[in-house]
Parts: sequence; C-alpha cells; structure tokens
Amino acid sequence: MKKATQIFWSKGYDGVTIDDLVAGMGVGKPSLYSVFGDKRTLFLRVLKAYAEAKGALAAQALFSPRTLRDSIAGFLKYAVESATEKGSAPGCLIVCIAPLVDDAEVRQFLKDAAAGGVALVERRFRDGIIAEEIPSDFPVTVRAIQVTDFARGLTMRARLGTPRKTLLRDAEEAADLVLLSRRGDAAPER
Repeated sequence: MKKATQIFWSKGYDGVTIDDLVAGMGVGKPSLYSVFGDKRTLFLRVLKAYAEAKGALAAQALFSPRTLRDSIAGFLKYAVESATEKGSAPGCLIVCIAPLVDDAEVRQFLKDAAAGGVALVERRFRDGIIAEEIPSDFPVTVRAIQVTDFARGLTMRARLGTPRKTLLRDAEEAADLVLLSRRGDAAPER
C-alpha cells in the first residue's frame, strides 16, 4: 500500500496509469486487479489508509503537549513536518492530490476527514477551557476550523516549495494567532 501511496502522491490520480501501479508496486496486472480492484478502488484504499496513519499522528501531536498553545503549535508543526518529509513528494495526499479527483465518494471522504480534524481540535480546545487555559466563551468551533485551515495552508505551501524552516516558523505564529481572544488580548503564554 505504501508504494501505491507514493505513486499517487507523486503523479496525482489522473497522472497514474495501471502500468505505473504495476511497475511501482512490483505486481502483475492480474494480481493488482484481483487484490486491489481497479485504479479508483485502489486509490480509495490508499486514501483511507493514509488518512488513518496521518490522523493518528496528528492526534498524537495535538494531545501530547501539556499546554494548549503547545498543542496547537505541535499540530501545525506536524502538518509541516509531514508535508516536508524527506523521501516523499511535498504536500499531502489528502490536501494536494485527492481534492482534484472528480469522484463523489472521494469528495465525501474528504468532507468527513475534514470534519473529523475539526472535531479533534474542538476537543482539545474544550480541554483547554476545562484547564482554564482559555475562557469559557472561547469560539471553539470557529477557531478549530481556523487551525485546520492553517494546517491545510501550510501543507499547500510546502507543495509549492516554501522552505520547511519558514513553514515551521509560520506554524508557531499561527498558534499564537488562533489563541487570541476576540478582543485581541494576548495569546496564552508559551
């Protein structure tokens, strides 16, 4: 599955042929079809496996740090580190490749994945309210959407070639921005 992921990631869904998959995965056409089905079915399997693996690591980055600010920064920095990982195509399969696929099931998967990401960040913000790191009237849903939008933007910028160091700095600044209160008060201390 990892080899198929790299093929789709580097060539895009439309740019991949069955012959690319056969050559890249080291399997024969009959085996490819019998084990994985057609290109679309294989892409959906790759997308789901990729989302599960990356989602688990993103959740770990979000829930491991002790402070809310470090959690948000960690989540955003994970997006950058994942998108700039050595040996992989820059960007993200879910952010940079899958949205270009004209398929209702892929679009629904992406909507569900985006909603899951927002729910995860909302949960962390609610934990921050309980821990009194942010006020109880903090706009949890709006800011969770902003955090996931920042993550997607950083990922897209990685795809466009923005240096990792710049993106990591911007992730830190985005964490501060998202934690500002509606009145513009300072973000929580690091």
